[in-house]
Amino acid sequence: MKKAMTILYEVHGNLYVNVTNTCPCACTFCLRQTRDHMEESDSLWLEHDTTYEELVEALQQIDAATMEHYQEVVFCGFGEPTEALDVLLRGAAYIKEHYHKPVRINTNGLGSLINGEDIAPKLAGLVDTVSISLNTPDAEEYHKLVRSKFGDQSFSAMLQFAKECTKYVPHVVMTTVDTTISHEDEAACQKICDELGVKYRIRPWED
Repeated sequence: MKKAMTILYEVHGNLYVNVTNTCPCACTFCLRQTRDHMEESDSLWLEHDTTYEELVEALQQIDAATMEHYQEVVFCGFGEPTEALDVLLRGAAYIKEHYHKPVRINTNGLGSLINGEDIAPKLAGLVDTVSISLNTPDAEEYHKLVRSKFGDQSFSAMLQFAKECTKYVPHVVMTTVDTTISHEDEAACQKICDELGVKYRIRPWED
């Protein structure tokens, strides 16, 4: 596989941050299985995990006019961003201080399991939106799809993480992918999100 140090890349008018390729899941639908890039980016397979210093250097290379164009800065690459929690938090703080941009994390919602503690409080004041991949309303089906190394506890831990995030993050969203589950399952996902007090979003399929 081709590797590079593509730390920043653009998707849908947002600036995406690629901090790690590590992930506790092996999702059956993961885009990493069929591609090595997104849109016009170079390979998102990193030579090594991004350091805080490398992230700051990459951000500083973007001119002010280009940075102004971005609506959000999104921690999302070819890995689970909470696997690199320290870089994520320090990077988010730098972005807030220097660019005053909204920060979003796209996550599998297993960050507290990954880090061995409730990480939601650490996001306060640094992250504006947490977008969590719900994928399905059914725990058994979730395990088949996501294949988390944490096993059966993963589904409930993901839901608990979403609930905790509502205490510290202004916008918490849980998502499924259009056409991958039935309308009945989408309704069940909506019910779960309503009970957790988060927004439900059906995101478009990307092939």
